Amino acid sequence: MQDLNPWAETLRVSVEVAATLAFALSGLFEGARKRLDAVGVFTVTFLAAFGGGTLRDLLLDQRPFFWVAHVHWLWALMGMTVTAMAFLRHRHFEPTERAMQWPDALGLGLFAAAGVSKALHSGSPMLVAVLMGVVTGVFGGVLRDMVCNEIPRAFRDHRPYAICAFLGGWAYVGWWQVSGAPSQALLVCVLVTAGLRGLALWRNWALPAWRI
Repeated sequence: MQDLNPWAETLRVSVEVAATLAFALSGLFEGARKRLDAVGVFTVTFLAAFGGGTLRDLLLDQRPFFWVAHVHWLWALMGMTVTAMAFLRHRHFEPTERAMQWPDALGLGLFAAAGVSKALHSGSPMLVAVLMGVVTGVFGGVLRDMVCNEIPRAFRDHRPYAICAFLGGWAYVGWWQVSGAPSQALLVCVLVTAGLRGLALWRNWALPAWRI
């Protein structure tokens, strides 16, 4: 894949920043709902925000990690943790969790697009790049739920999640192959992934489950 131009690289970083914020909020509310202490809430928030991207960069042997290169995000997460523990109460969690489904869908699309883009830019094959998009979009939430002693929501609610990121990743690859424009492919991936996840929530689509 040819090098990203400066505008496309700025767009990719902006996409990852927006996704980080969306997933950080999901981790923050989950840690608060579990009544963790300040260290626990910060840890869960960190894993939700950076877990998928860090795992992707480890697999791709990319350095520095996003949160190392942008250390101000660590300060922002600490500030979010302190603010949430000061002002959030248990009655806020249920409506907030429902409302967070839609930013979470957007975050999935944003992270999937950033993951595919970074993998292709590093020279990975197309299938590997698509899987890196899935890892980036899904595994922050998986780590968040595991630390909170839950079966990861992405594996148990039966509504398409990882599959949306997988299809969105192929939309990125297909658009890039046709147009040669990575910035357009980023946006296409976000729209397809977040759109499919939004439809799954709206229409209550469900994946097949084991028959009893």
